[in-house]
Amino acid sequence: MAMKESKKPDAVVYDKDKQQYNAHILPYATGVGAPQITAPDVSSWKNTQVQTVNHEFKAQFNALKEQYAQMMESYDFNKRIYSSKFSFEPIIGETYFLYLDKQGSDFLSLIPPTQCRFEYLATCTIGPDKIWIKRD
Repeated sequence: MAMKESKKPDAVVYDKDKQQYNAHILPYATGVGAPQITAPDVSSWKNTQVQTVNHEFKAQFNALKEQYAQMMESYDFNKRIYSSKFSFEPIIGETYFLYLDKQGSDFLSLIPPTQCRFEYLATCTIGPDKIWIKRD
């Protein structure tokens, strides 16, 4: 019959796998009189950090929304310019003027609004990436 393993008191730190007492190598106190180990309350820190992170995500989302709105405005403007009438090849960096003719069609011109009687719509230039940029 096998010998019954003796039960050690709870206050004794004994490693069953290594068959030795190991209180001296643990990084925390193990004696009955040792101070109680309590986990710090991090709920207020978590709440603060959650608010900070949520604020950051909201700011990034709003920035993306603003960037999207600007991109759509640029897209609509470029669509309008490219669908307007013009009979020249635009030069990068030159200033052009968008007008509305008497039939209600858009047209692009080199003539500034001070020298033209058509309804002025916008001043623009074309960039090296062939994207039209509204200047006013």
